[in-house]
Amino acid sequence: MAKDLNVFDKAYGLLINGEWTNGAKGETLTSYNPSNNEPLATFIDASNSDVDDAVAAAREAQKTWGCTTAAERSVILNKIADIIDEHAELFALQETLDNGKPIRETRAADIPLASEHFRYFAGVILAEEGSVNEIYNEDISLVLREPIGVVGQIIPWNFPFLMAAWKLAPALAAGCSVVIHPSSSTSLSLLSLGQKINHLLPKGVLNIITGKGSKSGEYMLHHNGFNKLAFTGSTEIGRRVGIAAAEMLIPSTLELGGKSANIFFDDMPFDKALEGAQKGILFNQGQVCCAGSRIFVQEGIYDKFVDALATEFKKVKVGLPWEDDTQMGSQVNAGQLDTIMKYVKIGEQEGCRIITGGKKMGGELSEGAFLEPTLIAATNEVRIAQEEIFGPVATVIKFKTEAEVIALANDSEYGLAGAVWTTNINRALRVAKAVKTGRMWVNCFNRLPAGAPFGGYKSSGIGRENHKMMLAAYTQVKNIYISMREEREGMY
Repeated sequence: MAKDLNVFDKAYGLLINGEWTNGAKGETLTSYNPSNNEPLATFIDASNSDVDDAVAAAREAQKTWGCTTAAERSVILNKIADIIDEHAELFALQETLDNGKPIRETRAADIPLASEHFRYFAGVILAEEGSVNEIYNEDISLVLREPIGVVGQIIPWNFPFLMAAWKLAPALAAGCSVVIHPSSSTSLSLLSLGQKINHLLPKGVLNIITGKGSKSGEYMLHHNGFNKLAFTGSTEIGRRVGIAAAEMLIPSTLELGGKSANIFFDDMPFDKALEGAQKGILFNQGQVCCAGSRIFVQEGIYDKFVDALATEFKKVKVGLPWEDDTQMGSQVNAGQLDTIMKYVKIGEQEGCRIITGGKKMGGELSEGAFLEPTLIAATNEVRIAQEEIFGPVATVIKFKTEAEVIALANDSEYGLAGAVWTTNINRALRVAKAVKTGRMWVNCFNRLPAGAPFGGYKSSGIGRENHKMMLAAYTQVKNIYISMREEREGMY
C-alpha cells in the first residue's frame, strides 16, 4: 500500500500577532520535494514591512508575556510538547518530504527530541532560583533574572523542526516573545507546527516570518526592535549576524559550522565503532554541523577498519526518504548536491583517493539530489579535510600516536564537536579534554539530548544550547541592592 504523501496545505501564510496573513505584498515561494523535485506547497516571501509588523506585535506582546510566571509558561511548554507527540507521525513525514532526510530519522530523532526539548525547559524554569547575599552585615543584594525581551531567531535548513525547538523552547521559557525565520528551503514543518500551537500562546508571542534569507532574513539582522539575535547556520553568515548584533549593542548566540574529528584508536570497540563512523557522517546525509567528517584511524587497525567501513558504506540503503527501510535520503536540494560534488572533484585534484562512493545516484533516484555514501583517503591539510562540505563525504586520515591525533584534530578553524573511540577510559578522557571543541563524544556520535550543553569553540560559534544555561542567554540580570542601615553613612 502506497503511503499518502498529501500532508501539506496548498499554501501557507505568515504568522503575525496570532493571525495568518499573506503579507503586505502577497509574494510567494514554492517548496519542492528534493527527492523528486515535485512541488509541495507555496509560502510567503515576506517584505520588510511584514518583519516590522511581526516585531511590533512581539514588542506589544512582551509587555504582558514577560510578566507571566514560570509556572504559567511551564504549562504552555508542556502543552506544546503534547501536541508534538500527538502529531509526531505527521510532523515526521512533513520534515522528510520537505528536507529529504529518511523518515526513520525524523521519527526517531527530529520530532521526539523537539518534544523532549520543550519538556526539559518546562521543568527547568520551575527549579530556577535567584540569589540573596548579605554584604557587610548591613546590606542585602538580590539577584533576579528578567526576560531579555524580543528575540529574532534564524534557523537553518538541515534540522528545521528540531532547530525551531532548540530556539523556541528556551526563549519562551525565559518569557521572551519571538520572531523566528526558517530557511526558505525548508519552511513547511515550522509553519505546520505554528498552526498546531498558535492557540496556546498569547497573540504576538510567536511570530513566523518566511522568505528569502537575503531579503527578510537580512532585514531582521538590522532591525532595532530586537533585544537579542539567535542564529544557527554557516560560519560565514554567523559572523555577519554577530557583527550586526554588536552594532546594535545587543547580544547574540551563534551555533555555526564544524569539521569534527572522529578518532578511532586500535583498541576501539570495533563493531560499535563501525556504526559510529557511519552515524557521524551519514546521519541526515552528512548535513550536520557537528558531522564526523574527519575520520582519524590509528595505523595498527587502519587497513582492517577502513576496509570494513567501506563495505558498510556500500550496504547503506539510499532511497526515497519516506520509505521505512531507507537509511539515507536526499540532499536538501540540487544546489547542495552540486556543492558536494565540487568538493569531491577538489579532493581528486588534490591527489586524494576515493575509497568508495563519490557519485550521484542514478536509476529511480536520478530526479532527486541523491549521493552515494563517500569515503576519501586524505591528509589533514587538504581542502576537503579543512573546509565544511556538508554532505555524506568523510576524509579518512591515518595517525600513529595520541599526541599526533590531538594535534591533527586541533588543526582546524572549527571546534564544534568530535569523538574518541577506545576502551581505555584514561585515554578517552585525555583526548576528550585535549581536543578544543565544545562537545566530545566517547564511544558514540550525534547523541543530542536535552540537558547536555551543545555549542562550539573557535569559529564554531558563541553560546550553548540544549541546557538550562541557555536561559542566561535569554534573560538579563536585575540586581536590587538594599541598605539596612538607618543612620547616615557619613560621606556628606
